[in-house]
Amino acid sequence: MAISETATSGAQTPPQLPHHKVKIKKPGQRACNEKDAKGKQCGGHLKRWFYVTDVLEQACGDVEKAWGRNAEVYRCEHCKTLYLPNPQDVSGMNVAGEGQISVFGLTLPPKK
Repeated sequence: MAISETATSGAQTPPQLPHHKVKIKKPGQRACNEKDAKGKQCGGHLKRWFYVTDVLEQACGDVEKAWGRNAEVYRCEHCKTLYLPNPQDVSGMNVAGEGQISVFGLTLPPKK
C-alpha cells in the first residue's frame, strides 16, 4: 500500500506497523504531539527519516515492506513516532515550513 493511498483514504489513523507507532502530520506541524503515560506531550522535532540507511530499521524492515524504499516519512527525535505527510499540507517536503521573504529586499547569491 502506498503512502498516498493511506493518507488520502479519508482515515486520519493510518495502518499501524508492528514495531512503530504511525500518525499523520497536521498541516504545518513540526513538533511531535504524542502523549506519554502522564498525558504530557513529547514535543520532539519531526525530522525527515531516511530509513533505508538506518541500521536498526534494516533489521526490522517494517517501513520498507509497507511503503517502499523512497517514501516520505518523518520521525520524532525523542519518542521515535513516525509521521506520514498530510495531503493538505502545501509546503512540500520542507518540514520547517515556507519561510519568510526578506523585508530588506536583499538577495544573496547561493553558497557554492
